[in-house]
Amino acid sequence: MLVAQRWQKIIQLVNERGSIRVTELSVICEVTEETIRRDLDKLESEGKLLRSHGGAISMKSAQAETPYMERETTNADEKRRIAQEAVMQVYENDRIILDASSSAWYMAQLLPDMPLTVLTNSIKVAMELSGKEKIKVISTGGLLSSRSLSYVGPLAERSLSTYHVDKAFLSCKGLHVQRGLSEFNELQALVKQKMISIADEVYILADYSKFGQQSLAHVASWDEIRHLITDEKTDPDIVAQLKEQSVIVHQIEVG
Repeated sequence: MLVAQRWQKIIQLVNERGSIRVTELSVICEVTEETIRRDLDKLESEGKLLRSHGGAISMKSAQAETPYMERETTNADEKRRIAQEAVMQVYENDRIILDASSSAWYMAQLLPDMPLTVLTNSIKVAMELSGKEKIKVISTGGLLSSRSLSYVGPLAERSLSTYHVDKAFLSCKGLHVQRGLSEFNELQALVKQKMISIADEVYILADYSKFGQQSLAHVASWDEIRHLITDEKTDPDIVAQLKEQSVIVHQIEVG
C-alpha cells in the first residue's frame, strides 16, 4: 500500500467508525504503530481528523457535540434542582471535580464561598468560581473544545492524573442501564474516565432525558459509580435496576 493510499484508508476508517485506535490501524495497514502515529499527526495538521489518546476521531464526530448554550437551556429547571442536591453533598475542605457539563456549571453557581479545592476542565466553571475567594480552582488545560468550552486531549488527561479528589461530579451524553455511561466522542470519554479514576466517590448528575441513550464512546460501567442524582421524571424501573447494581440514587422533585 502506497503512503497516499494508506492516508486515504485511515481517513475513510476514522470517518466510518467515528473513532479508531492506533493498534487497529497498524494491523489493518500492515505498518508499525509508530508509523501510524506519524500518519495521524500529519492528517491532524491538515484538518482531516483529530488525534486522541491512543488513536483518532473523525471531524464529524467532534462537530456532533451539542453547543454549550443549547445544553445550558435544555431541561434547565431539572438541572438546577439536581445541582442544588449535588451541592448538599459538598463539605468544607473537600477536593472535588466538576466536569464541563451544564449541571456542573449550575453547581459552580450555587456553591457557597467556603474552603474547597475544585479541579475542572471547564472554562465556564472556572470563571464562575473565580469570584469566590475561599475556593481554590485548578484548571486542567489541554486542547480547547470550542463547542463545549472544555479542555480535552492528552494534556488534560495527564494533568488529571497528577491529582486525587474526594468527589467527582459529572454528567454524560448517554446513560444506559446495561451499557453504562457514554459520550459523543473519545476525547470527552477519556477525560471523564480519568476523572472517575482519581475520585473516591463519583456522582452522576443526569435529568430524565439522558436515560436509555447510548453515544459513541464508552465512559464507565455502573459498578464504577457510587451515586446518581436525578429528577422525579426518571423511569422508576430504571431507578430500581440501578439500585440493584448498588448505585445510591438521589431522586429530587422539580417544583
